[in-house]
Amino acid sequence: MAVSSPKDKYFGVWLIFFMLGLGTLLPWNFFMTATVYFSSRLKEPPLVDSSANQTEAAGNRRSVLEAKFNNVMTLCAMLPLLLCTCLNSFLHSLVSQRLRVTGSLLVIMVVFIVTAILVKVPLEPLPFFSVTMVKIVIINSFGAILQGSVFGMAGLLPASYTTPIMSGQGLAGTFAAFAMICAIASGSDLQDAAFGYFITACVVIFLSIISYVLLPKQEFFQFYQERNRKQKSDETTDMDLMTRNQPDEAALPNRQQDVSVMKIFKKIWRLALLVCFTFTITIGTFPAITADTKSTLAGGGSWDQYFIPVSCFLLFNLCDWSGRSLTAISMWPAKDSVLLPVSVVCRLAFVPLFMLCNVQPRLHLPVIFTHDAWFILFMVLFAFSNGYLASLCMCYGPENVFPHEAETAGAVMAFFLSLGLALGAAASFVFRALL
Repeated sequence: MAVSSPKDKYFGVWLIFFMLGLGTLLPWNFFMTATVYFSSRLKEPPLVDSSANQTEAAGNRRSVLEAKFNNVMTLCAMLPLLLCTCLNSFLHSLVSQRLRVTGSLLVIMVVFIVTAILVKVPLEPLPFFSVTMVKIVIINSFGAILQGSVFGMAGLLPASYTTPIMSGQGLAGTFAAFAMICAIASGSDLQDAAFGYFITACVVIFLSIISYVLLPKQEFFQFYQERNRKQKSDETTDMDLMTRNQPDEAALPNRQQDVSVMKIFKKIWRLALLVCFTFTITIGTFPAITADTKSTLAGGGSWDQYFIPVSCFLLFNLCDWSGRSLTAISMWPAKDSVLLPVSVVCRLAFVPLFMLCNVQPRLHLPVIFTHDAWFILFMVLFAFSNGYLASLCMCYGPENVFPHEAETAGAVMAFFLSLGLALGAAASFVFRALL
């Protein structure tokens, strides 16, 4: 007789996974939000010259480091993210879950403490650039391990428990965008705003660590963790009985295939490719194309200053968060429905739609959708569909495998999510060049 699972009291486990999801993406979102601060630290100092005009021109000139910062930052973020997510998919069984999660969070928190301290420490542009890139590599490397581990843990629970992770990640972007708008509105000093960003990130990461410490004490989580251990034990016992009378050479491969990454991938390849394609389209378009869209209604007023922070970043993150959170209530279409891949592929239409908005500068394509309302409408549908379809695929992935394979399935799905991010970053150069 099957034992019924206990209730998730006060939604404790749900809230813990929400905090862990928030902790996986908030650090990177705060780094992206603070790019203006980083660029300001890379400006060349004014040259001392008898001519005031020459001194002023030197001060306004963009340095090589400043001009290349965003490109190098993206490269230093995506490559470690993809590599470490891949390694986590194959090696997560060799390192304990507790060490992967707490270790990653602690390393990321230390990096942000160092970053906050360096806000007050004067450095030459080249050392500051080098240190910043090293920090970005570290954050995204350990962030990838953290993300894969968290999705792997969620794979042990009912499918709906992937939703709080996706929702928490969505809130991370919303929080960063809102902080950026508040900084613009307050007119506060750039360094003070950056210091506040980084300290806030430290607080959230610390809360994520506390949340994870509380997770094993939750009866709901203990039940599914124990069920997973029992499943593995029963599988091992059954395998021993089946192979007792076989030669040792035949028994060894069977044991190795017990939790095979390739075997699991064959069960979830469709969902893995769908989540990869979803993020390829999203990152290929946002923010490379969307952030260069100009308002046709502002006329040089204050709306011109707020148009991109509000209509692009804040609106995207709010609608993306709403889409991710909706899977807690509705999971339609079904994982085997043809509507799921059709819906994902249909999002490809957003690429030309955004390219035909008032994106500047442009060389080849005409502007068809001139009014700001078109851009806002496209952004709402684009962001909501991204959050909903991506979360749906991530929830369905672990459902297609046996319980003892669920953690590995979650890690594999996280790898393909990261692969989509990397492919999207590469595709963004192509999409932007077509304009």
